[in-house]
Amino acid sequence: MNKKSAIYYVDLITILTKKEIKIRYKNSVLGYLWSIANPLMNAIIYYFVFKIIMKFNIKDYTLFLISALFPWQWILNSIMGGANSFVGNASLIKKVIFPRHFLPLAQVLNDAFHFIVSIPVIIVFLLYYHKAPSIDWFIYLPLMLIPTFLMVYGFSLLVASLNIFFRDIQYLVGIIMALLFYITPVLYSISFIPKKYKNLVLINPFTPLIINWRDIFMHNHINLANYALTVLYSVVVIVIGFAVYKKLQVRFAEVI
Repeated sequence: MNKKSAIYYVDLITILTKKEIKIRYKNSVLGYLWSIANPLMNAIIYYFVFKIIMKFNIKDYTLFLISALFPWQWILNSIMGGANSFVGNASLIKKVIFPRHFLPLAQVLNDAFHFIVSIPVIIVFLLYYHKAPSIDWFIYLPLMLIPTFLMVYGFSLLVASLNIFFRDIQYLVGIIMALLFYITPVLYSISFIPKKYKNLVLINPFTPLIINWRDIFMHNHINLANYALTVLYSVVVIVIGFAVYKKLQVRFAEVI
């Protein structure tokens, strides 16, 4: 790739990402606040159900929840939105020649941006619970952003490609993500899971990822074993996502 092509691709990705952001906030009065309203409202509901009614014995449970709900929101929005990124841009795919994988990429970058700008909200909750972010965050956050981005982009590319040929995929993704939410330790600690089932739970690629984000936000550290597993999953997922995309993209314009 020459310098001119690289600049063109960067400009194209920037334009597509800005388009996604503008679409999200079009005719919106509250704008940015909507990006944090959903995980915050969910945190209130889950706190009432699991802490007040079911009495989960987890310290600082609100902080415990949002430290996982905010990264989960990025995962959910990108994969759900990504599933429709090719079908929803059918006219663009038919009329313009450009790297098609930039469409789900723009969706993922958009949601990554909203996740990053929501981190100050987590810091507010940290301060409320007499905790504070560490200087190590400047190392840990980029270390986690990269595999999270790769994993989410890989899944988005996979479901977006398959959805062109099997339109039920977008509905199936919603069901699968709802199931994964409850088998990923977002609402509860992995310590609640019986020892004999822990390895089974870790097969879920989102489990070590969410644990890592929570460890950073709540404890200012990363477990190396969980991080290594997250990196492994992210590489596998992005490779599979691109392999499926490369295999199917030649028929996109024909089928869509």
